[in-house]
Amino acid sequence: MVIPVGDDNPTRRTAWVTLLLVAANIGIFVLFEPWSAGRCAQESFFLQWATIPRELAQGEPLDTSQIAATTDCPLQPFLSKNVYLAVFSSMFLHASWIHLLGNMLYLWIFGNNIEDMFGHMRFLGFYLLSGLVSVFVFAVANLGSLSTLVGASGAIAGVLGAYLVLFPRARVTSLVPFLFFIPVDLPAVLVLGLWFVLQLSAVTQATSMAGGGVAYLAHVAGFIFGVLVTLASREPAQVGRYR
Repeated sequence: MVIPVGDDNPTRRTAWVTLLLVAANIGIFVLFEPWSAGRCAQESFFLQWATIPRELAQGEPLDTSQIAATTDCPLQPFLSKNVYLAVFSSMFLHASWIHLLGNMLYLWIFGNNIEDMFGHMRFLGFYLLSGLVSVFVFAVANLGSLSTLVGASGAIAGVLGAYLVLFPRARVTSLVPFLFFIPVDLPAVLVLGLWFVLQLSAVTQATSMAGGGVAYLAHVAGFIFGVLVTLASREPAQVGRYR
């Protein structure tokens, strides 16, 4: 796939919410996640704060025997967990620096324009709701899964879907691997369409989050939600007419 690094799509106002979301994700990773303390510390942290599909299915945290099945690390005691609040907190957690920075790159490139169109608070609500929908769709499809689900990518996928609807002709500067990462300007419909096809292909090949993998189904759900909400909230003559 291509790697977007910027777009030629200026905004009319500062995207304060997008900036705050980027700062919050980076701040939480740096200040609270035990990313430098080893795998077991990170697993314990995710068990406490991340979404686990089986917990949502049963409406309560995993018991000790269930937790033991998820890890070979020594079990550490942790505070009582609210499995529904964990849906929100998991949207601000990341498994690595690469995971974090990749998500924040997409959020900044595409989020500022959607915030510009939606307005600050409406964009925030849309972003969070996209994340919630992506998590619950994945959980419903994987009710027995004991894997921890972390990352902002489901919410960001909703932003990508909205961008595709509103700015299909915007030029997105992208690095193309088979062209030795030479930057080229491509239409958003190609960049985001290709991204969605790759996510959908991964789901249909049953590679959706096997073990410690990627929750492709959450990406697909967030993207479709973003497309549908944006189509429903705009006049037909306005859809796709922006840049």
